[in-house]
Amino acid sequence: MIKVKILKKENMIYGFDILGHAGYDTHGKDIVCSAVSVLTINTINSIYNFAKDDIEVDKYIENDGHIKFWVNGIYSKETEILLKSLEFGLNNISEQYGKKYIEIEEVQ
Repeated sequence: MIKVKILKKENMIYGFDILGHAGYDTHGKDIVCSAVSVLTINTINSIYNFAKDDIEVDKYIENDGHIKFWVNGIYSKETEILLKSLEFGLNNISEQYGKKYIEIEEVQ
């Protein structure tokens, strides 16, 4: 199961902590894992390349499927939209494939 923690401060998203593998299918065929990975990496790269806000990424450990990232300080409207878009996409995956594969929790 993938466990997602949406990191919030004063109801504003400032980061995500994502851990695990979905177990929807075998390695290389797990579309739930792939979808979560693509959304997450694209969000990080988009913030870095387009919004230019100060973002930190913890080690990505492939075997554990762990990535944690957060934005430092005040950030742009573009970053806010990208973070909300990631939250929206992850929730859609959870609704589509079920909480058996992806569990989402907000952490204040």
